[in-house]
Amino acid sequence: MKIENPASSILLILLLSIFFTESIADICPFNVANYGAKPDGKTDSSNAFLTAWDSACGSSKPATIYVPQGKFLVKQAHFKGKCKNKAIMFRIYGTRVAPSNYNVIGNAKNWLLFEGVDGVSIHGGRLDGQGSGLWACKAHKKNCPRGATTLGFSNSNNVAITGLTSLNSQMFHIVINGCKNVKLQAVKVFAPGKSPNTDGIHVQLSSEISILNSIISTGDDCVSIGPGTTNLWIQNMACGPGHGISIGSLAKDFEEAGVQNVTVRSVIFKNTTNGVRIKTWGRPSTGFVNNVLFQHATMIDVQNPIVIDQNYCPYNKNCPGQVSGVKVSDVTYQDIHGSSATRVAMKFDCSKENPCRRIKLEDVNLTYKNEAAAEASCATNVAGATSGIIQPTGCL
Repeated sequence: MKIENPASSILLILLLSIFFTESIADICPFNVANYGAKPDGKTDSSNAFLTAWDSACGSSKPATIYVPQGKFLVKQAHFKGKCKNKAIMFRIYGTRVAPSNYNVIGNAKNWLLFEGVDGVSIHGGRLDGQGSGLWACKAHKKNCPRGATTLGFSNSNNVAITGLTSLNSQMFHIVINGCKNVKLQAVKVFAPGKSPNTDGIHVQLSSEISILNSIISTGDDCVSIGPGTTNLWIQNMACGPGHGISIGSLAKDFEEAGVQNVTVRSVIFKNTTNGVRIKTWGRPSTGFVNNVLFQHATMIDVQNPIVIDQNYCPYNKNCPGQVSGVKVSDVTYQDIHGSSATRVAMKFDCSKENPCRRIKLEDVNLTYKNEAAAEASCATNVAGATSGIIQPTGCL
């Protein structure tokens, strides 16, 4: 069949697209609308989502939970494994919205939590944590709840999150805890630069994690890397505003798992508090940081582009006069360039008891506001080597 009129051809394609989208929604047995979910942003659809999950989890065949367009109010949802199949996909076209009253979920650790699952994937969609009310409460130092993480995965394996957008979380946006083989790709996180404790993605006690091709603008760390993180790969990310990409803070507990095999590659930091940072409390710990590569980073008006701070002691509580026991070694900074918003662009403040060892600087070129030479501030407790162009100088 030949269609002479281009407009008719486009119309035909649109009609077919609508037809097939509606057909998928109609034939999918796990459409949340079929379980009573209402796309009006007001009706509590929590039970509909949980019932759809129970049905998909109980299926012996791969299952897709379909979320159509519209806003779905979800007060709290805990998606539990172990499921009969290892291929459950959330195909999301709409938005899941948290209650506007922050007290409803403010004392819960998580708004949406997946626990003990294997083979779960999330494709598309938006999560709106509506955290602005809680932020305002905290700004006025009232008796406020701590706040909830928007999306958590705990003790789960083989997880894929693609094309998801998280908005205005009360606390952390996405937390990966005790998981293995998790891939986050084309994720977008947005919250105001002054929103407290709204880390974009937090990883801890997890291995084989990748974060790719993502954009994070928030009020805390774009990515925070906690104890027990191994084999983490971060690549092609835009970060800012926010506090940069941070390993730590570590040494919160004396007995603590280490962080190793971390690669952060091709990240643009714009108007962030920090660029690439390692942060540990100034007190004893069994923890360590080993084999870290920060590569191909662009800094645009970043206040502290390169930081190792092993004397972290907020409010001078529980740590004055102590030294960090975290051993930091084999950290490479390669092709780090751009502008610092402060005169000091590179700071290594390492532990007297456990000096930073085998720190490598390769082709580091940072200026102060793109106008003048930047400076470095480095204690004597750091040892390593340099190669290529190094600006500022004086650390190694």
